Amino acid sequence: MTGPPVALVGDGALVPCVGGTQRPYLSLDAAASTACLPSVHRRVDEFVPWYSSIHRGAGYKSQFATAAYEDARRAAMAFAGRAGRDDVAIICRNTTEALNHLAYRLRLAPDDVVVTTVVEHHANLLPWARVATRRYIECGADGTFSVEAVEAALDEQPHPRLLAVTGASNITGWLPPIEAIIGAAHRRGIPVALDAAQLAPHRPMPEDADFVAWSGHKMYAPFGAGVLVGPRQAFSAGDPFLAGGGAVDLVDLDEVVWTDPPDREEAGSPNVIGAVALHAAMDALGDVGWPSLVDHDRRLARLLRSGLASIPGVRLLGPSLEVETLPVAAFTVDDTPHALVAARLAAEDAIGVRHGCFCAHPYLVRLLGLPQADVVAYRDDVRRGDRSRMPGAVRASAGINTTEADVERLLAAVARIASGEEPPIEYRRDPHTGDFGPDPAAAPWNLDLGSHGSWCSPG
Repeated sequence: MTGPPVALVGDGALVPCVGGTQRPYLSLDAAASTACLPSVHRRVDEFVPWYSSIHRGAGYKSQFATAAYEDARRAAMAFAGRAGRDDVAIICRNTTEALNHLAYRLRLAPDDVVVTTVVEHHANLLPWARVATRRYIECGADGTFSVEAVEAALDEQPHPRLLAVTGASNITGWLPPIEAIIGAAHRRGIPVALDAAQLAPHRPMPEDADFVAWSGHKMYAPFGAGVLVGPRQAFSAGDPFLAGGGAVDLVDLDEVVWTDPPDREEAGSPNVIGAVALHAAMDALGDVGWPSLVDHDRRLARLLRSGLASIPGVRLLGPSLEVETLPVAAFTVDDTPHALVAARLAAEDAIGVRHGCFCAHPYLVRLLGLPQADVVAYRDDVRRGDRSRMPGAVRASAGINTTEADVERLLAAVARIASGEEPPIEYRRDPHTGDFGPDPAAAPWNLDLGSHGSWCSPG
């Protein structure tokens, strides 16, 4: 089957490593953010000379930009399987903003129940806590839950107003049986909000979800645009999430008449270039085709997860190898802090991975099987500004550009670290961030981020 890997802008760039060498950079952090597809880069370059304000300009460039922006909106509707339905696509910054937007617009009361899961990214946990009461679906030690567990949570009283669930875990790559879950919710008259941030670049969207949110920066369009899709009627009454120009028909000093959705939901000057880039990315994935993308994912996921599980001293988190996942793997190395593993992979092998809690603290705590006493202890440390004992793991995640040779390169580097081989230089830990970095005397190329914040997000 033809298809991936597809090279991305910046692939093969040489980066400095310890010992004064340079090596081709290998990004295995697609679950966090992806580089740009060449076709996306070209589309943006072609559009930039024609950029202008949209919707309210009579000039040719304004009309051209407006058409491009609205074409992107229609493409997002089609990508989500909503063509021909009375839904709207709201273009926003990212999935986090989209879910916050939705939480505000559903006009939930504090005693309304939103059912969600312990597997969720913080973006699908924290917004609901602001507006409603959350009811959780627990996971097992392998990080999965069943449709029956979902049904049990939905059947509890009071009757839920919403089910908010991920389409794919950003830590383990696990794919919940989302079609069956949506069906279970709909049979009970409960709408579903789907966090599709991880799912969108890898699998077709489930067409029956009521609300879907995803981000361009995880699907090869890193220009700051995301999408919230949902029924028009959900946005046709009440005030929008953001108030300002473009969202109104009439304004007086003490009165406002909001315009119709989706414009009502997009106050201010929108990210037209981000929308154009997202459109190009959706077109590119469509050109490759889901069968090729899925086949590529499955091959890499098997190689990545089975390879890590076979390395002595490495613990693979999440479901068993028999369970299908995206090409995402979280792991720990015995007797080596997760931050040090990530630092060594970067400094010695030019491999970029993610480490920490991956903005999904409740899920990671469960995957690691941490006793409550340990959780209390590290939280006390964090409140004192010391993150050196923060639990975490290392995550490697592949994308459309990842090859089997790339995965083998990672596995060899992890095996070397897990074998107990001493690092070639000294690494120092910053207790405030919890991160390790090469001794600057041994690695003068080390970037000075002290004035810009921590190396990695603690959350």
